[in-house]
Amino acid sequence: MKKYFENLARALLGQPYGDLSSGEKKVIDSIAEKTSVSENVNETFHDSLKFGQVVADKIAAFGGSWTFIGLFLAFILAWIVMNTVWLVGGVAFDPYPFILLNLGLSSLAAFQAPIIMMSQNRQAAKDRVKQDAAFEVNLKLELEMMRLNEKVDELKERLKPDNN
Repeated sequence: MKKYFENLARALLGQPYGDLSSGEKKVIDSIAEKTSVSENVNETFHDSLKFGQVVADKIAAFGGSWTFIGLFLAFILAWIVMNTVWLVGGVAFDPYPFILLNLGLSSLAAFQAPIIMMSQNRQAAKDRVKQDAAFEVNLKLELEMMRLNEKVDELKERLKPDNN
């Protein structure tokens, strides 16, 4: 069987099987075994995530939504109104210039930024996995088309009437 893989790699890609990349080997194996190379990358990638990564992705998704912006704007306005109205009565817990609010906003930004960056890095890694999967499918399609063209050419040669 190893000889078959070696011959297939040389015939289709012009290289020894051992010199091929892992994606190319996967394609050659798939052609030899007559199996599919396509897979649902979203499921595969999601299944590999750890609990913290899933939580970070959910936080990043919520932190980048209009719902978050609306709720956060409402919270800030409520904070300012409460402290301004209570300030008039002399009972404000965070009087103008709202230093406690500024501390909270700075802390939120300090925690939210790295979480969003982690999520973006994971999305970039997922995109690379998708590109690799697309490459494998395209390579297999191209190689199978080459094999099919060779078979059609052989068939044409056999069916060609003798012009003697």
